[in-house]
Amino acid sequence: MAQITCKHLTLGYESKEILSDLSFNVEKGNYLCIVGENGSGKTTLVKALLGLHRPMSGEISTGDELKFNEIGYLPQQTMVQKDFPASVEEIVLSGCRSSKFSPFYSKQQKKLAAENMVKMNIHSLRKRCYRELSGGQQQRVLLARALCATKKLLLLDEPVSGLDPLVTDEMYKLIDELNKNDKITIVMISHDIPAAIKYASHILHIGNKIFFGTAQEYAKSDFAKHFNVLREVAG
Repeated sequence: MAQITCKHLTLGYESKEILSDLSFNVEKGNYLCIVGENGSGKTTLVKALLGLHRPMSGEISTGDELKFNEIGYLPQQTMVQKDFPASVEEIVLSGCRSSKFSPFYSKQQKKLAAENMVKMNIHSLRKRCYRELSGGQQQRVLLARALCATKKLLLLDEPVSGLDPLVTDEMYKLIDELNKNDKITIVMISHDIPAAIKYASHILHIGNKIFFGTAQEYAKSDFAKHFNVLREVAG
């Protein structure tokens, strides 16, 4: 069953179009990687999926009883965010959403935050200051925070950006486990085409031309062939 459906979507700012006539769907349990050149509209698309950016035309709808406020989101980090002076526990707890404002967290919310910190292997760091952590540890904190908002679907905007190869591999495996073991649908922006083909079930390539299909289909497409040519030239 489709959790997100996009029909004839056109995105842009003011009168300038970035993406036009984009249609695709995300089924329950999918692992979708969104790839494409810089400036192709990947982050704008994710913001539209979150309801933070209004499409110029077209429609975005949810299914499988998924609500927009039940989507967990891990945005790209800025230098200001990396230097945020709060504890790990405080940041993870902030992902617990409530329909009623309260300055206090419930026992259930604290339990959920603790469970997700254990899942991300950061529970022992819960009292540490966030800005004292390594890049990989910070991403685990933000992922635990995003998990507090959902049990259905995660939107991840370049979650391995700036991480070293070993930590990048660990993060990819962690996200893959969330998809396969916890049955959480993944939608991830990525510049890492080989990893997208390895881990994703589906790939959406946006730019001058658009591809949407399985990772296996993408690997055999002209899009992937073009990428391999560019990589060989760069190498």
